[in-house]
Amino acid sequence: MKTAIVTDTNSSITPQEAKEMGIYLIPMPFFIDGETYLEGETCTHETFFHLLKAGAKVSTSQPSPETITSLWDRLLQTYDRVLHFPMSSGLSGSCETAKALAQDYDGRVLVVDDHRITLTLARSIRNAVSLLDQGKTAEEVKAILEGERDASSIYVAVSTLEYLRKSGRVTAAGAAMATILHIKPVLQIQGGKLDAYRKVRGMLHAKKTMIAALRHDLATRFSGMRMAVYSGYSGSDRTVGDTWHDEVQAAFPEYKVPPSVSLPLSICCHTGEGAVGLGCAKVW
Repeated sequence: MKTAIVTDTNSSITPQEAKEMGIYLIPMPFFIDGETYLEGETCTHETFFHLLKAGAKVSTSQPSPETITSLWDRLLQTYDRVLHFPMSSGLSGSCETAKALAQDYDGRVLVVDDHRITLTLARSIRNAVSLLDQGKTAEEVKAILEGERDASSIYVAVSTLEYLRKSGRVTAAGAAMATILHIKPVLQIQGGKLDAYRKVRGMLHAKKTMIAALRHDLATRFSGMRMAVYSGYSGSDRTVGDTWHDEVQAAFPEYKVPPSVSLPLSICCHTGEGAVGLGCAKVW
């Protein structure tokens, strides 16, 4: 049976990569000063950060039901099944929306909630492609990936708390105190939810903290598994991502770390510019 794979730009997969992989990509919407933009279509990362620096108010959204179902309807004219990969249900309501919509498709649309986003979500989708190529059914792929949803880890360090303050995730007093003390929070995504991991002084210490945390995960939770290591960054300056990639590659010489990905704009709405992240995920 033929299976189509659908995801959105929260996977950090670019349109070109999606075309090469043979999957289908939905651009995530977000708001800038009350106006809706689509990531990669009506707003580039360069434009986004230019407007952010200018003081624009940004916030996240999710694809409309019509956007999702119209794509499913078109694909099901030539495919038997659709595997739909939204971001983690612990981070957004878009997963539950997709699950509700899929109920009208008599089992032909399967929504995979494997608690992933950006770097690790992209790995899940590549795993799905590999599993389908091995002859697995869509139902088997969904069961395998959801059964191993905890076989991933992400850490993110933000250079400013300003945007977390604006989104209500940090108090104004807390953000002001962090700025005065040069505190950089390290956040983590384990099991699909964003949580505080540690507060440190300065971005250099934050990077060292993330690297140490991921090295511990690889040596303990993921010991014996075939894992991949990834890096990401927020901002319009590609050299920031390249420099961070080199640091991560040097810290994990036993892994072939791909070039740093530009974090999706739904994350950048909360982190602003200058955030860096790294993660790992199981490879099939």
